Amino acid sequence: MTGEQAIALGQRVVRLETEALAEVERRLGEGFARAVDLVATSSGRVIVAGVGKSGLIGRKIAATLTSTGTPATFLHPTESLHGDLGMVGDDDVAILLSKSGESEEVLILLEHLKRFGVRTIALTANARSSLARDCDATLDAWVREEACPHDLAPTTSTTAALALGDALAVVILERKGFRREDFARFHPGGSLGRKLLTRVHDLMERDRLPILPPSATMREVIVLLADRRGIVIAAGADRQLLGVFTAGDFTRLMEREANPFDILLERVMTRSPRTAQAQELASAAVYRMEQFGIMAMPVTDDTGTIVGVVHLHDLMRAGVA
Repeated sequence: MTGEQAIALGQRVVRLETEALAEVERRLGEGFARAVDLVATSSGRVIVAGVGKSGLIGRKIAATLTSTGTPATFLHPTESLHGDLGMVGDDDVAILLSKSGESEEVLILLEHLKRFGVRTIALTANARSSLARDCDATLDAWVREEACPHDLAPTTSTTAALALGDALAVVILERKGFRREDFARFHPGGSLGRKLLTRVHDLMERDRLPILPPSATMREVIVLLADRRGIVIAAGADRQLLGVFTAGDFTRLMEREANPFDILLERVMTRSPRTAQAQELASAAVYRMEQFGIMAMPVTDDTGTIVGVVHLHDLMRAGVA
């Protein structure tokens, strides 16, 4: 096989899976809405079950639901018949995965779940299957063909099932009003945890702030610009924010003024600068700084009083940016 042939075959797989996802989107309907209601109104957990490749997709769906505020667990259909049914509660909802909708192990599990009074959701490529018929809601994962050249190995079908699981989790997340702060509580580790848990007050400078009165001249300003990392904050005696002046502002001032050193700060400062709040997530401050091309921002409290300065470089070193 040549490199060009390998690329062409790879593109075919991606194309078939893309087309399958478009079909899943087109077929999304009342069954999906019913599934959302079943999960969102349940006071119990979500039990996810499937065998083979469907089981692997089911584990991922359970993990996604759990990390977005909907407690879920994976239950292997075979192990469920040897004691693991003990984890199932009357108020639980079950999502049962089977491409054919006729997997014997899954149908046996469905029968036992029905005896417990558990509400059930079928995730299947066969909306006319036994599984779809006997469940309370059906997620339609029909695909025209697998990307496997023999139409055997689960490829497009598992992609479709995974996408439906993600769609279910995200819609439930929105319906429950799940926030970034809630997500952070479940992801405290690693770079994701740093981005979600770090707040501006954790990284801002508090001491020797570059504050000058608006009556200061550019001679005074440039000293602080050099010593305080390129930002000067104009404030009154009560430390109320009045404006900001940066090294970039001074460069532009020199381009248009032959002798800028006696110019007063109040004449050239930005009077309504972007600011950060000490209690806000550092990642939110990063977003604004990158959006507006800002290297540093004053940090204020609820009354507009200056309490610090936050620098983009510090946020980057902390792994937030």
